[in-house]
Amino acid sequence: MSLMIEAGQKAFDLGVPIAVHLDVTYRCNERCVHCYLDHDDHGEMTTAEIKSVLDQLADAGVFFLTLSGGEVFMRRDFFEILEHARRLLFVVKIKTNGVMIGAAEAERLRALNVDTIQISLYSHRPEVHDAITKLPHSFERTVKAIRFLRDHGLRVTIANVLMTANLADQSGAQKLAADLGVHYTLDPTITPMMDGDLSVLALRIPGEELEDVFRNPALVPNQEEFCAPPKPPSDADLEGYSCSAGHSFCYISPYGDVFPCVQFPLPTGNVRRQNFLDIWNGSPQMREVRSIQARDLTTCSSCSHVSTCTRCPGLAYMEGNMRGPSTADCEKSFYRTGVPTANMLQQGLSRPRTTAPLVQIRLAAASA
Repeated sequence: MSLMIEAGQKAFDLGVPIAVHLDVTYRCNERCVHCYLDHDDHGEMTTAEIKSVLDQLADAGVFFLTLSGGEVFMRRDFFEILEHARRLLFVVKIKTNGVMIGAAEAERLRALNVDTIQISLYSHRPEVHDAITKLPHSFERTVKAIRFLRDHGLRVTIANVLMTANLADQSGAQKLAADLGVHYTLDPTITPMMDGDLSVLALRIPGEELEDVFRNPALVPNQEEFCAPPKPPSDADLEGYSCSAGHSFCYISPYGDVFPCVQFPLPTGNVRRQNFLDIWNGSPQMREVRSIQARDLTTCSSCSHVSTCTRCPGLAYMEGNMRGPSTADCEKSFYRTGVPTANMLQQGLSRPRTTAPLVQIRLAAASA
């Protein structure tokens, strides 16, 4: 693991795009209530175009490749794309809901030596999971897929997005993952729609609930270090950067648009019209993102949390300023430590504003 961390830092320092997230489609067989994507097909890249992009990524030094969507298996050519990626020796992670994975698909994924399969699962209760995905019986099919993949020796991770609809189910979902013998991750981040629509943010859990999440040692290891009061930032902290977006990582949409990150919808170029490496090295927008140090951040540069905050520049960008604070991350920092952020203090707040009332979704019957 230390070797991979060292390689990642070297890539960051040299500006090498060591990791790329490629969405091969936005089409999906689920309609998750919190999803930030438009699922209509507006002219996604062809098989030949995606293979060409993969060739360009290999030439650029990309090592880690995440293939996602939408639902990747909605593309009939997905295995052809995956086979090409493995011929280029990418370490491949696949994000899927698992609904279209059976024994044959699991066997093929194993034969291609895929590194990790991340599967979305939102609850241990079928009625809650199916209400979030809006696809009847999706829980049953997803759990079945996890068992197929596990039995074929694949490394599986359950990814659970925490929101108002499944707030009470995190422990049950974690236990289900343990019973299935797979890794479990929990993320309380709800992302705005890529077109800027913020209505989905009403699904964010009340901030005060984050305190219990961050102090659960089963979900957040190294409690003493993670939740400790922040220390004043050093000069080295202020010379640092907030995340790997645009430095060693980027995102490519099914239409060829290149962004610093999937949560950072700043257009930097399109691989249908430009070579990937030309975009990575020459895009003014990418260069701007790459140039911003912690000391350049408005408000955040004076914050005691600056060296420990999970600040997402993409979420800040969607709030209006990529150099500004991200309200959601300010809230996380407060509930981790109990110490107000500079952004809060500027607004005269000793704690975050009260979160909007819980938004409930109607639980569809599992047999619907």
